[in-house]
Amino acid sequence: QVQLVESGGGLVQPGGSLRLSCAASGSIFSIGAMDWYRQAPGKERELVARITSDYSTYYAVSAKGRFTISRDNAKNTVYLQMNSLKPEDTAVYYCKAVVRGPTAFSRTTDYWGQGTQVTVSS
Repeated sequence: QVQLVESGGGLVQPGGSLRLSCAASGSIFSIGAMDWYRQAPGKERELVARITSDYSTYYAVSAKGRFTISRDNAKNTVYLQMNSLKPEDTAVYYCKAVVRGPTAFSRTTDYWGQGTQVTVSS
């Protein structure tokens, strides 16, 4: 089994910054793409950013130029640096990881974190 634990959410004023972290642990052989999603009240969950195992990145239009996704493979951790935050960034942020394990011959499985609340308000 694999667990993803997010941290770093909170309340921040418009224009402020937050850094989210998501650490994976458990029966992991390797991790492929790692994503950050968010879900605002009354809205569908949406992909914010993705980083692949070879460090290629993708950003939603709403995140481009303000958010930066990164990963530390030695720590099985993905980060989301969020700058110039806006009230419309308010949401629960979830990480997702494509994990192969416990061996190289295992299939891949998508795992989700429990979510961390980000509130942008004055």
